[in-house]
Order: sequence, then structure tokens, then C-alpha cells
Amino acid sequence: MGDHSSRSATDPYASLRAALGTVVRGDVDFSVSARALTTMDASNYRRVPLGVVAPRDADDVAGVLAVCREHGVPVVPRGGGTSVAGQATGEGVVLDFTRHMDAVLSVDAQARTAVVQPGVVLDRLRTAAGAYGLTFGPDPSTHGRCTLGGMIGNNACGSHSVAWGTTADNVTALDVLTYDGERARLARGYEGLPQLLADGLRALVDGHLALLRTGFPDLPRRISGYVLDALLPERRTDVARAFTGSEGTLAVLTEATVRLVRPPAARALAVLGYPDEGAAADAGHLLVPYGPLTVEGMAADLVGDTAADLPRGAAWLFVETGGDTPAEAAAGAEALCRAAAADGLVSGHTVITDPAGQRALWRVREDAAGTATRLPDGSEAWPGWEDCAVPPERLGAYLREFRALLGRHGLRGAPYGHFADGCVHVRLDVDLLSAAGVRRYRAFSAEVAELVVAHGGSLSGEHGDGQARAELLPLMYGPQAVRLFERFKDLWDPAGGLNPGMVVRPYRLDENLRFDVLPRRPVPVQLAYPGDGGDFSTAVRRCVGVAKCRETEPAAGSGEGVMCPSYRVTRDERHSTRGRARLLHEMLAGELITDGWRSQEVREALDLCLACKGCRSDCPAGVDMATYKAEFLHHHYAGRPRPAAHYTMGRLPLWLHLGAPATPLINELLSRPRPTALAKRLAGIAPERDLPHPAPEPFTRWWRRRARARQGAGGGPGRSAVVLWPDTFTNYFSPSVGRAAVAVLEDAGLRVVVPPKAVCCGLTWVSTGQLTQARAVLRRTLRVMAPALDAGLPVVGLEPSCTAALRTDLTELLPDEPHARRLASSVRTFAQVLEERAPLWEPPRVGRPVAGQTHCHQHAVLGDAAERRLRERAGLAGELSGGCCGLAGDFGFTRGHYDVSVACAEEQLLPSLRQAPRDAEVLADGFSCRTQIAQLTDVRGRHLAEVLADALASRNRGRGEGTDEDPGGGRK
Repeated sequence: MGDHSSRSATDPYASLRAALGTVVRGDVDFSVSARALTTMDASNYRRVPLGVVAPRDADDVAGVLAVCREHGVPVVPRGGGTSVAGQATGEGVVLDFTRHMDAVLSVDAQARTAVVQPGVVLDRLRTAAGAYGLTFGPDPSTHGRCTLGGMIGNNACGSHSVAWGTTADNVTALDVLTYDGERARLARGYEGLPQLLADGLRALVDGHLALLRTGFPDLPRRISGYVLDALLPERRTDVARAFTGSEGTLAVLTEATVRLVRPPAARALAVLGYPDEGAAADAGHLLVPYGPLTVEGMAADLVGDTAADLPRGAAWLFVETGGDTPAEAAAGAEALCRAAAADGLVSGHTVITDPAGQRALWRVREDAAGTATRLPDGSEAWPGWEDCAVPPERLGAYLREFRALLGRHGLRGAPYGHFADGCVHVRLDVDLLSAAGVRRYRAFSAEVAELVVAHGGSLSGEHGDGQARAELLPLMYGPQAVRLFERFKDLWDPAGGLNPGMVVRPYRLDENLRFDVLPRRPVPVQLAYPGDGGDFSTAVRRCVGVAKCRETEPAAGSGEGVMCPSYRVTRDERHSTRGRARLLHEMLAGELITDGWRSQEVREALDLCLACKGCRSDCPAGVDMATYKAEFLHHHYAGRPRPAAHYTMGRLPLWLHLGAPATPLINELLSRPRPTALAKRLAGIAPERDLPHPAPEPFTRWWRRRARARQGAGGGPGRSAVVLWPDTFTNYFSPSVGRAAVAVLEDAGLRVVVPPKAVCCGLTWVSTGQLTQARAVLRRTLRVMAPALDAGLPVVGLEPSCTAALRTDLTELLPDEPHARRLASSVRTFAQVLEERAPLWEPPRVGRPVAGQTHCHQHAVLGDAAERRLRERAGLAGELSGGCCGLAGDFGFTRGHYDVSVACAEEQLLPSLRQAPRDAEVLADGFSCRTQIAQLTDVRGRHLAEVLADALASRNRGRGEGTDEDPGGGRK
């Protein structure tokens, strides 16, 4: 009793937490981290909850509601946290359904229905339904991480609503629990409802028939407000439909029965170009009679560089058609193009039947919620007026007036969306950091709401009202209908305990803004953040919460996607890119996380960040968590001891350089179990790991020996010179890679130059946050490289992580050094330099299938298009897997990371190796990837240079051409 009283004195919610712990079998988490992770969704808003509960079943939900009702605490249901209007944030207890209540319970192929729990991600349902040739029709762009519960809460739609409608059109029955603890099953009619609720709903409908029949616009995308007209008798009193879109304000969903559809066997994509956005909007609804699956519109300010691959125009409609065969789908697309061209508005068109080509273009559209947060000049843009809808035939006129209204307010945005449904998304460059900017946002919101209503539209056409639009509902519906909304809410939730402040009696649209708590001046940092004006807060604000990092299914067969390997393993929000960004946001805010850079919550979340840089390319908003981690670690350990691994692996280039003369002794010790175990324990290395042995002869020593032996026999005049970068891993662990690269580059007619002194990219120091030392290392490197850079020589990197560090980290650490910018722009991958400097060179024909993995840094920073083309020319057929190998430099070697490291490898890499043909060449350009493969399998991965060098040697032997050395560099 004394302990309880003492704890209650310091923690006013201790009794709430304790009571929840006694009734909930799931997880009850009132920690700072759990609360910080759920302060925001994908909107402009932020509210701090008391705690988070992940229930295991409906009984757990009932227990949470009972405890919270007793304590007078509100409850907020939450799915994937991707809501754009603020309805997935709240001050009370957040119910996280994604951890346990996330199953597809059954699929009835004959009835074409599925029963699901609220936390199931849409793509998981689509996979389960796909086994029967079915799918769930609505498909928001967040389909890889949004949940069915969230979709039902917001009445989500997606691009295929032209064919299959909104979520509300595909719901048949819902099991819910009211805040008062009553269970109800919602379908058509009042059966299954508590008697008092049923009687109240009958009275509400019977007393307001005229308003319900005349006061609700007939729109395909009317999402705003409660759908009270669904209760009309002529609409068969569809209570489930009236509930859908209620944003968690009426009851808590525990199970749903949804309708499935049979998608076409084949699809084609028609892309129609128009001279401007208005013309595309005018044309969108005219295509509906031709039976398209989608009609999506976007303009040049959104598609960016992709416009070069599109038909001539300044705006485009993406129109998908289906058929039983690819030919039938393509014929439908061609017919649609001809019909569209007949109106004279189309400036160009094309039909894409290749699935990979379709995926690439759809990715532009699906990533728009993130990419639109940065305008072409780098300015920030926010969900200002995110998703209104007007009658489709009025969309062109609306957009023209909307653009004019933007101009009058001095705002910019990039509209895009579902043009055949009249629904438009747009992010605005409104200033939400200053009082004046917020006033402008408020004034603009009111004016644009009036404009939407003048066109007969809905304030929300997809994402719901939340806090962003609920205050403006009287403009759309009038005060009488809004009072009816309030009465409807009170029938379900008389205590007001469910998601208060949403839909009715709302918060103002300009309060609870998530920017209010951030520092107004830039915090001192070490890295440059050139895309964010040097401001760490701006960099952290890049995360708008679209949560692509929470996707757990790799892109099938595409070799795409790295982000976020640790989240894919743990499924813990802390280990997603979004979760880490949220914690950094709260660290800067200083309200929940009060110890700034010393925060243990942030350190623990970043501990499992592999620094794979996948988010740098895969996150639509361009979040770069590897850079943020380096910054945080620098400050976190400033002036105090670091983990042992920072001193050992973080300074590995130094130790390898100093220990090179004693390599035989080192390898002798590493071959003995006891000294090795002691070394790993002292160095902070995982005991499960084998330590790699340094090569007997480093690459640079071999190069100097070779140069002495070949004095006067170097490349002749006219041979183009390239600098081969002797990275630490190639130099000390894999010199065969360097020797092979020399053989291939010279066969291609290039003259290879190696720096005369030791150089280093500083990667190991950067990844462990030792940024002061990294800067010193890079300055020494620039001094050595200055002559080659002044001569304009390209620099060839063999190790992708080191090459990527030179391309990005170098200029982030030394932004004012001209030679740093010159080196970064001079860096090329092995395949890139061959393509640029030896375009006529014919690689040897290997003629084998490939397996393995594209290095995560290659994917994120360097790109692998040149590598793909080189493999194809060499007859190396097939795709490499995506993802991350899990070793990731020092990560997989660090004590405590082994299990996660192996699980990351099991996510894509290891399965791809098991499924590979027996004669497959296992390619892994990164030392970490090769090491992980060697330690977890019985196969050997090789660098592409090694494979080509071996093939060259075989080709030369077949021609009877002798060489002084074999490709591996040994003397004959």
C-alpha cells in the first residue's frame, strides 16, 4: 500500500495503468517512448496520450473501455497512424490494433466476403483474398501499411473507387463495442443494436426525414460528416454504412465482414497528356463510360523528372483498364485513348502493358503523399487542404478557381488525385511555424471551404474531417445538420469518451499543431543538411507520417525496397523510420523527452537502426535516418565514454593500418578460440560472430609491388586514367576484388591509378557518430586526392558503402571544402566508370544466372542501373534481391544485434539464395554482404569485378593469350 501511494503521488495515472494491467492480456505501455510514438499521425496535428494499449481480442477492448470509463479517460482507436486529418491522435488511451488484432479470420470465396480484425493491413487481406482470385476493391496509396480498421474509420477510397467504390460500399457487417461497454453488430436494420440506441436512431431518422433526404450532397466522394442519410428506409437503414467514416467517435470496431471483388486477370495503363491541369480535370469524368478501373490526374509540378518519360503535356491522366488477357486489357486502353483523343484536348498518349513499367509510374502516384511535401524548389508543403471533392463534371472549373485562390493567398501546391471522382489532394507551402502563417492558413481554409461548397462539393473526399475540417462542417451542411451530427454522436457515446474533438464539437483547425512545440531557432549540429537549410528540425520534419517504412512485404520480384529492415523484423514502431523520427521530434520538443541529446529513449530506438540508408531513397519524403543517427550519436556521447564497439569497429581503418605489419600474428591469434573470445568480449563484438581475417597482403602493397615490377610498362599514351579507390575493406580484407577490378579496367583500355598514400571515406567514424574524427580523416584524404581531383580524374569505388559515403557524407561533413564537392561529384561505381569511360568495351560472356543482393547503400545513394546493364551484357541473367543483408558494417558485429542481423538476412537475401539455381553466380559487391553470406550459408558471394575478371582470364586462355598474372593477382 505504501508503494502504491508513493507512486501515485508522483504518477497521477498509476492507478489507471495498474487497473488496465489487471484486465488486459495484451500490452499496456505508459512509457515515454510509447506515448511519444503516438503523438502524431500523418497530419499537421499533435496530441499527447496518457498511454498505449495493444489489445489481444474484443474482451481486452471491453476491459480497456471499462477501466477508462471508470477513470473518466477518453479512448482513441488507432490503426496504421496514416490519417491525414488528425483523427488518429488523442490525449487519452490509444488502442493500437496493429500488434495483436491483425488477422484475416476467414475468407469465403463463394460469398466473396472476408472476416478481418481491425489491425490487419490491407495488403495482407489482399494476399489472403488473392489465393481465391479475389481482392478488396478500395486501395489507398498506403495499402502496404494502412489497416482495415483505419479504412473503415475514415471510409478510405483509393484509386480504384471508380470501379469498386469506397470502403463503405464494401462493408457488410461490423462488430463494435460502445464506450459504455455494450456490444453491437451493425449491418442493415436496427437488429443487433442495444435497444436504447436502436430506439434513438429510429427517432432521429423519423423526426428529420426531409433534412436527411435533401441536406446531403449526392457525391461519389462525400466523406465529410456522418452519413446519416444511409439510415433512410429507402436505403435499407444501413447502419454499417452510417458507422463507416465515423473516425472512431461512435464505437470501437473489433471485427468486420467485408465484400471482396474479382479483379481482372490482366491490366494495361493508358497515360493521356493534356496541355494543363484544368483540361485534364475537364476530361476525367468523360472517360468513365469506357469502364476504366482508375482515372488518376497529376500535373508537372508533382511528377518532376518522370515527365520526360510521359506523353507530351503539362498534366496527365493515368487510366487503368482490365481484361481477361493482356491483349484484351491493351485493346481497351487503346480504344480509350482513341476516344479521349477525339475531344481534341489530348496532347499525347501512350499505352503501357509491361507490369514493371506500370509499377514504376504508379509508384509516382502512390508516393505523392510524401513527395508532395517538398515542392520543386525544396520548400516544405503540408496537408493544408488535402482531399476535397466536387461533382466530377465541375472539377476543372473548381481547380482553376482553386489555383487563383492559392495565388491570392501567396500559396503554392501540387494538386493530384482521383479526377473521375472529382477528388483532389494537395499539399500547401503554408507557413505553420509563425503566428502570421497560421492566421493565413485559417483564412485560406475558410475561403476554400466556401469555394468547395459553392461547387456542390464535400470538404473531405477521402481522408475524413478529423481536426483539419470538422470546424468547417457548418459551411457545408448548415447548423441544423451539424446539430443532428451531435445528437447522433450522443446516442452512441453519451459520455463523449471516444475520440473527442473529432467530427462534432471539434477542436479548432489551427490548434494542436505539431509544429508549435519545436524550437524556433536551428539547433547546433555537425552535418550540413543541405536539403533542409542546415536545420535539424527541418530535417526531422520531413517525416510527415505516411509510414511507408512500416511496410513489411517486399516488392514482389522487383528487387526494390530496403526500408526499414529492423522494423520488418521487430514490427515495433520504435524501429521504423517514422518511429525514430517521431522520437527525435519529441526530443526537440522537450515536453515528453526532456533530456535532449542525452535521451535514452532515442538512443534505444536508434540502436537497431542499421544505417542502411534505405529511407533516403524509399521514403517518399526523403528522411535520411542514417544521417540523423550519426548526428545524434555525436551529441549523445560528447564528453563521455562510448560503447566499446565505437572504439574498435568505429575506428577499424586505423587499427587495420597500424596492425598490417603484424597480420600473420593477428591471424594466428584469431585462429585460437580463447584469444578470439576474449577479443570479442573486450571489443563489444557479438560472440556468435566469426571475426574476418585480414588478407596476408593488402591491395595497396600488391599494387606497389606490381608497379615496381612493371616500371615503364604502364598504359600507353591516350589511355584514359581512372583512380581506383582502395577502401579499407577491399584493401585489408578483400584485395582480390581490387586486383580483379584492375584486370577488368585495364582490359577495357583504362589506365588505373591508385592514391600514393592511405585514404579513407570516414564511413566507420560517421556511422558511430564520431564526426569530429571523421572530419579530420576526410581532410587528410582530400589532401592526398587533390592532384587527381585537379586533373579531373574519375574515382572508382568498389565497396558500395564507402562509395556512397564519398558521394554524400563527405559534403555533409565538409560543405565548404571545394575539393570535397569535387571528389563527391567524381565518384563512380565500377560499372558506371566502364560505361562512361569505355563505352565500346565488350565484357566477357559469363552466361550464368545470378543470385545475391544489391547493396543497400547502392540502392539508396548510387543506383544500380549501370550494374544491371553490365550484368546483362555479360550474360548474367536474373534479378538480385532487395532489402539489407543485416550485417551493415558494424551493426551485425555489435554485441546484442546478432539475432536481428540474421532475421534481416532471412527477410530477402537468404531465401533468394536458397531458391537460386545450382549454377547461379552469387553476386555481392559489399564486404558486409559477402561476410553475411559466408557466415550464414555454405556459398560464396563475389564482387562483379571478380566474376568478370575470371571470365576474362578464361576468354584470354581460350584465345591463347598469355598474361603475366592471373585475375587474382598471383604470379604464374
